[in-house]
Amino acid sequence: MNITPEQRYREKGKRLDDAVRLRIPDRVPVMLELSYFPAWYTGLTFEAAFYDYDNWLKVNIKTITDFDPDLVHVTAFSPGEALELLDPKPLKWPGHGVSPNDSHQYLELEAMKANEYDALLEDTSDFILRKHLPRVCGAMEAFSKLPQLSSLGFSFRGALSLAEALADPEVATSVKTLQEIGQIQLKWRDKMQSFGEEIDKLGYPRFYPGTAQAPFDSISDFLRGMQGTMMDMFRQPDKLLEACDKILEDRIKRGIPSVERSDECPQLLFMGMHRGSDGFMSIPQFEKFYWLTLKKVLLAVIDAGLTPLIFCEGDWTTRIQYLLELPVGKSVARLDLTDIYKAKEILKGHTAIMGNVPASILQTGTPDDVKSCCMKLIDTIGKDGGYILTAGSSINKAKPENIKTMVDFTKEYGVYK
Repeated sequence: MNITPEQRYREKGKRLDDAVRLRIPDRVPVMLELSYFPAWYTGLTFEAAFYDYDNWLKVNIKTITDFDPDLVHVTAFSPGEALELLDPKPLKWPGHGVSPNDSHQYLELEAMKANEYDALLEDTSDFILRKHLPRVCGAMEAFSKLPQLSSLGFSFRGALSLAEALADPEVATSVKTLQEIGQIQLKWRDKMQSFGEEIDKLGYPRFYPGTAQAPFDSISDFLRGMQGTMMDMFRQPDKLLEACDKILEDRIKRGIPSVERSDECPQLLFMGMHRGSDGFMSIPQFEKFYWLTLKKVLLAVIDAGLTPLIFCEGDWTTRIQYLLELPVGKSVARLDLTDIYKAKEILKGHTAIMGNVPASILQTGTPDDVKSCCMKLIDTIGKDGGYILTAGSSINKAKPENIKTMVDFTKEYGVYK
């Protein structure tokens, strides 16, 4: 039976809303996080995601309509032309540091030294502009030569001093390069906005176009690196905690965009959790350094009318219980390596669960393997609602027939009687 895109959106959105709010939908919803899979599926290179907007939109639309999931997560990749000019030191992207048909890679840098917490805390904007960005972006190295903005004072002479600094040939070149990057970014932003609108026109719910993360992860991912942050937990824990609080304060002060509550579909905000899993820190450390500020971010997201989709990367089996401190039916726990059956026992009636068909099965298994895995998940985790089936992690190079089986089998078998 043919339905309109509006009808499709309402049908899929209602199914998702029921699952998220812990009601029993007509069947188990299924989500696809597309990432690079549309390129793999259609024979396009992964590199095209950064350079060929029109074909990237075309293959995403084909993938979505061919597989017909209930929810899609489309990744917004930065324009390759802008990245080439910017020269981001931590990033390797397809065709530029990695093979044209491999996923991008993020290289951790110690972009903030162990003795620079005070500089970050005392004048965050100055630290970002004159220290952090020049270290992580080749195009901005000359910005380290700029004067501290707060040192310019309140007189017009401060403008003269700043103008003199901007006239430095290296700084002037950086400014010109950033202007070129800005023009590319403006065109890209328009393209990506229309990208999302085209998917909306098809009638497929997608994630809210934004992300948020734990303050601890902001420091570990982008400032101190994993090694530096882990040492700081022992050598200067008070400074680390103060920095987490500062990042939380700034994040709340900037504000989280508010949305109106919709009965058609929950507005899911992706939140990837990187360092909070079992393998990185003990429970006492998790409570002290990670959960305290993360919980405040999650509550702010919920207060804004969004539904945090908490991607518990790695194994969160021993700490999944902390999600019980959030309001009932207001968040989704996407599980990767966590014992999903134990998580169901803990979160039943409180938090919706999303997951976790292993990527290994989707990449190397058979359709029968996929069916067996999905059946067990639907029978156990899907019982009484509150469940969205999806892959545990990336499906970039999964077998298309296995992805098709995962979606179609869930639609057929996952019906609530």
